[in-house]
Amino acid sequence: MISNQNINNRDLDTQAWNKKRIYTPENLSLARQVLGDIQAGRKLAESVKRHPLPDGGYIGKHMLVAAYRQLVRSGELVPDEKLLTRIRMKPVRTLSGVTTVSVLTKPYSCPGECIFCPSDIRMPKSYVPGEPGARRALEHKFDPFSQVTSRIEALEAVGHPTDKVELLVLGGTWTAYPREYQSWFIQRCFDAMNGRDSINLEEAHTDNEMALHRNVGLTVELRPDHVNPEEIIWFRQLGVTKVQMGIQSLDDHILELNQRGHSLKESRVAVDLLRAGGYKIVLHWMPNLLGATIESDRIDFSRLWSSFCPDEIKIYPNQLLECTKLYQNWLRGEFTPYSTEQLVELLADIKETIPRYCRVNRVIRDIPSTYVVEGNKRTSLRQDVHKLMELRGRSCQCIRCREIRNQQVDLNTLAYHDLVYKTSSSEEHFLSYDTQEDYLAGFLRLSLPGDSSPNTGIEELRGVAIIREVHIYGQSLPVGVEEAGAAQHIGLGTYLIKEAEDIARTHGFHQLAVISAIGTRTYYQKQGFERGNLYMIKRID
Repeated sequence: MISNQNINNRDLDTQAWNKKRIYTPENLSLARQVLGDIQAGRKLAESVKRHPLPDGGYIGKHMLVAAYRQLVRSGELVPDEKLLTRIRMKPVRTLSGVTTVSVLTKPYSCPGECIFCPSDIRMPKSYVPGEPGARRALEHKFDPFSQVTSRIEALEAVGHPTDKVELLVLGGTWTAYPREYQSWFIQRCFDAMNGRDSINLEEAHTDNEMALHRNVGLTVELRPDHVNPEEIIWFRQLGVTKVQMGIQSLDDHILELNQRGHSLKESRVAVDLLRAGGYKIVLHWMPNLLGATIESDRIDFSRLWSSFCPDEIKIYPNQLLECTKLYQNWLRGEFTPYSTEQLVELLADIKETIPRYCRVNRVIRDIPSTYVVEGNKRTSLRQDVHKLMELRGRSCQCIRCREIRNQQVDLNTLAYHDLVYKTSSSEEHFLSYDTQEDYLAGFLRLSLPGDSSPNTGIEELRGVAIIREVHIYGQSLPVGVEEAGAAQHIGLGTYLIKEAEDIARTHGFHQLAVISAIGTRTYYQKQGFERGNLYMIKRID
């Protein structure tokens, strides 16, 4: 239990407790009492009400987290993950097993001229200042070091672990930026995670392998017509493991009407090339583009699963904004936005058709409703869609809807599954461990390249099976920390890798590659993988 001794100002976490007047020794004392009550078995709400602030208010979770961390540092409290879980703000942010940190690149010209894309000189193309991530980037003048540092501090302040960071680099088309800027931007992101400046990107990568904030995934976003073997190699040199790509539609006529600037063929070539390089693939799909209808969108969505087979998808319904070319089409009566009701019906129809190997990251963008001229202005579409599906007695089988989140796991009752599906260039195996209630505890993506697999120009991938992702779900835990009933750190990753080795060997492969993030290199070394030039390789014969 926590003692309620007198507080010395010098013992306070000055970075957290002095930012606002509410962070006082007296309030810390109250926070101690609340934490003691919670440890004694009281409910959080009841404990908070038992110890009101002097002004009549109540202790907030951010204050409880700051008090918890100060007490642990001072040795007055033994680290208690269960206690931290109860006081953590917005726990869903790290229930997928990692902590996501998003950063934006500086405003820069884009090669595309899409009529639906917002343009604001203060922002990279397709972003508006009102979006939360864009607003944070603007406040930090798009400085990568400052963005990453402040985001990590903010997440830590509300109780989230930040030792496993998935870095999401957003902002227009990544490949349109000069490579010198790309390299500098990534280096400074790693410097922020490492807590020190580096001489070059290679040093920043090396430092991160044992850093307090290890990078377990790095994502960039781009257009399909900007993917080629040269870029595939460059991405690996930067440490990229996942690519977000806006294909928007699988109909060449719709793409042309909306001045997208690429064809369906280029999208297919890009997806095949990225998959051959071992990258995780996130596709953006947009219903309600100029020329589309509710029925044509249903058909268009179904085409995603015949050959593209994305690992993750973001559904971004087209939103009518005044700062777009589409606005002029609307003024001329050439475009009609779907209503909220139409969108919810459409999304409910298509969401139940999504395969179990795909994760739906979003069903709407974070654009504030004040920017939307006409059409849907609700940002809670996902909840609306799930309510309608529940009324229909239907459900979604996508990864996000089946994640185990904070549920307890019994290793002995987990069921192993191997979901096999074909793409236009490979045979994919989605290996998973699922609970008896069909919740997903962990998975591995194994890609077996076929005869039609494109040549990446990467010699170490020639004739090699590729692990494109290993992901264990549940509340993100610090490296080396175990918690009873938690999915993380109980060996699921090791089991999945062994299954992947057996499958690859059975199919005649002698080597297995993994597209490792910088901060997961040491993990794969423990699994028997050796460092190659761009990938980690293991002989399995």
